[in-house]
Amino acid sequence: MKHLFLVAALLLSLPSMAEISVIVHPSNQAKIESTDIARMFLGKMKSFPNGGIVLPINLAEGTAPRKAFDKTVLKKSSSQIKAYWSKLVFTGKGSPPREVSNDAEMLELIKANPSLIGYVSSGSITSDVKVIATF
Repeated sequence: MKHLFLVAALLLSLPSMAEISVIVHPSNQAKIESTDIARMFLGKMKSFPNGGIVLPINLAEGTAPRKAFDKTVLKKSSSQIKAYWSKLVFTGKGSPPREVSNDAEMLELIKANPSLIGYVSSGSITSDVKVIATF
């Protein structure tokens, strides 16, 4: 019985361990480091390393991929990210990335605009976008 419980617990935790892929337009040739990705999504880096303007796009707050991205890539909880952006907005020093509601919307935007960077659950990837990192 104990083993059955452990197997069930493991299976239930699998969706929360799903990989996240950071994506850009296929034409983007910039060499982007993991630290650059975090800086882009925190408003500290406004262009790709090759000079092109960068516009980060977030998934909606509260979604599983967003929580995983905040924790894994930005190294902050969702509430810490919210507080971070509230402070920047209040002081006039920045505004948070635009949000989209799901992976399909993210993929459509990224494939249409070379300036965008975003992330989706790795299982959602299509050939219309380029994966630059997986977490």
